[in-house]
Amino acid sequence: MPNIRHTPVAPTRAQQMAPGDTIDAHRHDDHQIVYAGRGVLAVTTGAGTWVAPATRAIWVPAGTVHAHRAHGSLELHLMGIAAEENPLGLDAPTVLMVGPLLRELLLAHTRAPDDDTPEGARLRAVLLDQLRVSPQRPVTLPAPSDPRLVAVCALLEADPADRRGLAELGLLVGASERTLTRLFRADLGMTFPQWRTQLRLYRALQLLAEDTPVTAVAHRCGWSSTSAFIDVFRRAFGHTPGAHGRLR
Repeated sequence: MPNIRHTPVAPTRAQQMAPGDTIDAHRHDDHQIVYAGRGVLAVTTGAGTWVAPATRAIWVPAGTVHAHRAHGSLELHLMGIAAEENPLGLDAPTVLMVGPLLRELLLAHTRAPDDDTPEGARLRAVLLDQLRVSPQRPVTLPAPSDPRLVAVCALLEADPADRRGLAELGLLVGASERTLTRLFRADLGMTFPQWRTQLRLYRALQLLAEDTPVTAVAHRCGWSSTSAFIDVFRRAFGHTPGAHGRLR
């Protein structure tokens, strides 16, 4: 992979990123936990995009080629974990729930990564224990590979509020509704409505990170009403869109 930057050791550190800033595609020989203490983080791999607000962290397994993008002013926290030390037993990127204790542990550890005191070692041990019991809460947008599906997904990514169904979209890409329905399940592992909801949630997180009003987010992402958007958002993230900014 000549164009992919290789950094053998996954860094442990905290850094600031401005809205729209990116970290180009790279890989580590270590595992890595990626967490946004403020703002919304998107991690993209060949398999898709994982999105994490301040209540989520992303597990990136060793060897995974990945890139980062900041939505809103981002406070990025990175934690490297040796390849032979896999507290989660996961071999694919995964979004994890971050409760108050895990959040404070991640912030403390990444802000003082060189703390080799007994206290620092105990903090890291508790952090790993918390990671082991952290629920997995996916906010994932799988990437299609079939050209017809790529075309359909590109249309919706350009306008998440597009309300056309698969029959209408299929006319534009030369595929029947039945074929596209099958492709969504086979290629992306989810139904068309599930994928479109994930896309809309992904875009909603971006807009909220930019301090867009909740009503405007609901409209721009295609929900029939603000209340419908709030309900879906609450079920996905455990809090309302209005409370989202206070959690950053």
